[in-house]
Amino acid sequence: MKQELRAIRGMNDVAPPASARWQHLEQRVASVLAAYGYQQIRLPIVEATGVFERSIGDTTDIVQKEMYTFADRNGDRLTLRPEGTAGCVRAVLEHGLLHQQPQLRLWYAGPMFRHERPQKGRYRQFHQIGAEAYGMTGPDIDAELILMTARIWQALGLANLRLELNTLGVSAERERYREALTAYFRGHADALDEDSRLRLERNPLRILDSKNPAMRPLIDGAPRLADYLEADSRAHFDAVCATLTAAGIGFVVNPLLVRGLDYYGKTVFEWITTELGAQGTVCAGGRYDGLVELMGGKPTPAIGFAMGLERLIELMAQHEGGDDAEAELCVVGTSEAEMQAALLLAETLRSALPGARTICVCGGGSMKALMKRADRTGARLALIIGGDELADGTVTVKPLRGQGEQQRLGREALIGTVAAMLGQ
Repeated sequence: MKQELRAIRGMNDVAPPASARWQHLEQRVASVLAAYGYQQIRLPIVEATGVFERSIGDTTDIVQKEMYTFADRNGDRLTLRPEGTAGCVRAVLEHGLLHQQPQLRLWYAGPMFRHERPQKGRYRQFHQIGAEAYGMTGPDIDAELILMTARIWQALGLANLRLELNTLGVSAERERYREALTAYFRGHADALDEDSRLRLERNPLRILDSKNPAMRPLIDGAPRLADYLEADSRAHFDAVCATLTAAGIGFVVNPLLVRGLDYYGKTVFEWITTELGAQGTVCAGGRYDGLVELMGGKPTPAIGFAMGLERLIELMAQHEGGDDAEAELCVVGTSEAEMQAALLLAETLRSALPGARTICVCGGGSMKALMKRADRTGARLALIIGGDELADGTVTVKPLRGQGEQQRLGREALIGTVAAMLGQ
């Protein structure tokens, strides 16, 4: 017996009708990004492994445990991208984009890959939309980026998201803090779990992000980075907070928010929901002023974020109910001549009402069977061309959802009447 072919665990298909919700999300987010002056960049899924080892940090969990890395036929080490920022910086440098525009706003979308244990909210292939801004040093771009994410939630109809902020200061401040943190945790080595012992040698700041409840008392007693910040870093963070407060954006300062990638500094943030269980972060980002130089460019300030689409889709389903209908108009004809007229009518409708989704019921069959198919599309209106309609140049308009009388209209009145019925 032949083995059944199935998708790889943790790499999921998105089939209709769920794909309609994905399209809705992507279109709404792209519209907001464009309104803020962000331009799309399309990045390859596979990069040289060094792109991520150099940028993310070879001590991170992503590089150590989670990347899909392989050698191609030439022996080159390649990796399926686990996140988007590193590839975006590589592309910006490779194509000299910062020479053309010293201040640059970009966004990208697509699948990312991490070899994790699949569970609700975490997948081996997952999808993100990310935005990156280059060449701006002040706290104003930090605040604008966060304000833009808040506007995205508004566009998607999402509420009850909590914003958490922190500042990681600059590298010299983090190094002093790292020394103090390392000394503190080494003094309590017997209380560290296995993951924290590994992180102590590689990146002790990541211990603060431990999800082990048994570690919480020890973490709560650890030194705080805020005590190691100098005036410039404090002023930068205070200005971000002040702008968000003036804009009416609520937030919580979380001194334990460190983010999982080595390249972050100064402002970091996460948007969190309590409606998705343990995997509550739907958007996260921050400043990475040293990354462009680390990857071979000139020192360039930068900040960005990425949002997880699977988690946003799940939130949207909870807030909106069912998926969007497949169509608003469905055109029906039975005989060959009627079907030809129906196809031509559908083209006329698409030209006259570009905002309406129009499906033509193809494949033949009785009128009863065709109407059943029309109803299954979820369309609001069926436009029927039968023998009588074909003979006198009319169309029967039949509401399929809600109230409304069936009516037979001449072609001259059809477009205006259908537009009014759809509210266009």
